[in-house]
Amino acid sequence: MTTKTEYRLENLSCASCAMKFENNVKNIPSVAEATVNFGASKLSFTGDATVEELQAAGAFDGIKVVPLTNRQPETKIPFYRRKENIVTFLSLIFVIAGMTYTYKEIPNPTVATGLFAVAIIIGGTGMFLTGLKNLARLDFDMKTLMTIAIIGAAIIGEWQEAAVVVLLFALSEALEAYSMNKARQSIRDLMDIAPPSAVVKRNNEVLELQTEDIQIGDILLVKPGQKIAMDGIVKSGRSTVNQAPITGESVPVLKEVNDEVFAGTLNEEGALEVTVTKLVGDTTIAKIIHLVEEAQAEKAPSQKFVDKFAKYYTPIIIAVAILVAIVPPLFGAEWQPWIYQGLAVLVVGCPCALVVSTPVAIVTAIGNAARQGVLIKGGVHLEEMGRITAVAFDKTGTLTRGYPEVTDFIVGRGANADILQSVAAVESMSQHPLARAIVNYAKGQGPITKEVSNFQSVTGKGAYADVDGELIHVGSVLWASELTELPDDMKQHAVKLQQAGKSVMAVLANHTFQALIAVTDPLREESAKVLQQLKAIGIRHTVMLTGDDQRTAEAIALQTGVTDVRAGLMPEDKLTAVKELIGDYGRVAMVGDGINDAPALAASSIGIAMGGAGTDAALETADIALMADDLSQLPYTMKLSRKTLQIIKENIMFALGLKIVALLLIIPGWLTLWIAIFADMGATLLVVLNSLRLLRIHK
Repeated sequence: MTTKTEYRLENLSCASCAMKFENNVKNIPSVAEATVNFGASKLSFTGDATVEELQAAGAFDGIKVVPLTNRQPETKIPFYRRKENIVTFLSLIFVIAGMTYTYKEIPNPTVATGLFAVAIIIGGTGMFLTGLKNLARLDFDMKTLMTIAIIGAAIIGEWQEAAVVVLLFALSEALEAYSMNKARQSIRDLMDIAPPSAVVKRNNEVLELQTEDIQIGDILLVKPGQKIAMDGIVKSGRSTVNQAPITGESVPVLKEVNDEVFAGTLNEEGALEVTVTKLVGDTTIAKIIHLVEEAQAEKAPSQKFVDKFAKYYTPIIIAVAILVAIVPPLFGAEWQPWIYQGLAVLVVGCPCALVVSTPVAIVTAIGNAARQGVLIKGGVHLEEMGRITAVAFDKTGTLTRGYPEVTDFIVGRGANADILQSVAAVESMSQHPLARAIVNYAKGQGPITKEVSNFQSVTGKGAYADVDGELIHVGSVLWASELTELPDDMKQHAVKLQQAGKSVMAVLANHTFQALIAVTDPLREESAKVLQQLKAIGIRHTVMLTGDDQRTAEAIALQTGVTDVRAGLMPEDKLTAVKELIGDYGRVAMVGDGINDAPALAASSIGIAMGGAGTDAALETADIALMADDLSQLPYTMKLSRKTLQIIKENIMFALGLKIVALLLIIPGWLTLWIAIFADMGATLLVVLNSLRLLRIHK
């Protein structure tokens, strides 16, 4: 049975080189299928090819394969010691020397030609070797076209032009390699987040182990200032942990016993003992890295169009170049000028800028988003997000915090001074979410010390029990009204609280009214601001889809600015509502928790899950996950997506526009090799540098 194998790639700086390397690997007899992820510099293949065979497949461009498990950091080579920079510099010196002998008072054409030839050999040897091999196989890639053009220019005596073209080509390759390394840095940063080793307590023995050797159940010993190496649960200790690398949260989070911690986060103050819950390949950061790399491998719609276009574009350009070189001389024009023009057309025809126009933008945007705590699972989702016109929100856990809190505790006249203690004692026996909210509120006022007996829960109404000799009832206002007469002012208070979308309970002691308690799922602090930002960005319609009652939903909508409220919905009703919205508004994003809203998330144009960190369901079901459970990441994601769409369009216009302008210069006979190389390499550098602007977008 053949297995899927993955390797990381070094020295992969060119999109067309990646495509060629992929084809070479596919041609290895023992390989069934192969995919090269240009953005992540990664090779995946099915088969049993050896490392030597893979290295041979990439030998044309010096591509090296290294194991995924190789944690050795890439050697940082200083700018002045990089091979491509040295070659460019030496080539520049000889070009300048050649021009000196060309334009001095008494020129020496023989010496100038010799100097230009040395510049061509230094700057172009690698390109020529590859280009000639490709030419023998009739494989017309960028280096093949450049080789034909430069050798042709030398043959017709244009040594200076050929040397300058080689110099500019070497310079552009050096700058493109630098730019692509910059774009890929986001993934390398992610890979370097988690430490490669940790101090572990196993069977009462303290060991320092590589993370690959750490097992589930081992105890990590994490000192202040150290990074946590594995996902786990705090066994002992208390400390604040900086989770920014995983969730994008800027404020450290307090971690206590039984709290979850993630690999790659920084322990700030106290010492922690952490019980390991996941192996190194299953940690949240490992899943994020895997999903980001897979996302960069997935081709966006615009990239598919460009790839298809480039496939036909290059042969057409070669045909045009041949016609330009041959047709005018056949009608009496001189051969040399038109052969020169044809060679220039070949240089213009290199599809490099076009091929790289989309993937470099996608790689940069997805990597930037991951650093900000937003996981985008593919270029197609990134582009789709940029076209969204309406956003649907789940209420609980999305616009609200997802857990109830006591907002009001109103004590009646003549109530017992310690009535809150009595209420908390009764509710401590219940498992209802509202009961837990009351207990947490009471604990904030002091410890619960009262004894409870004869506890009874009444479904749909409340609960009662004996507390220190008193019969305490806690339940709905309607139930309390059945048991005793409530004061008129308290009835009015209860109605106002209910109109504000709160759940209101009454407290009785020995059938005498004592207090009102209002509980609600509080609105997230950022919800209203996020809705305003989305409208400012250009979102036409916002809607809340909730299973809660209409009155509560409308109260939340009033506070947030949501314009459309649909309440009392079951999961299948949310699905229907999303389909209706798509019919009305086109592209619709659904924001939910990734579990309860799964049908609606799947049906929407883009499913966005809140709180992806540590939540497998959110990472798997959603197209985009907001890792920090922070709604303010949504406008940032929308802005990034729209900017990416804009930059991709600009890149394609740059790549095609410069070439069209250059080709039009054929008509008056003004197209030179210099202009051709500027049109091709200039466009390539322009699209790469333009894409790097996406690194500047932050929350």
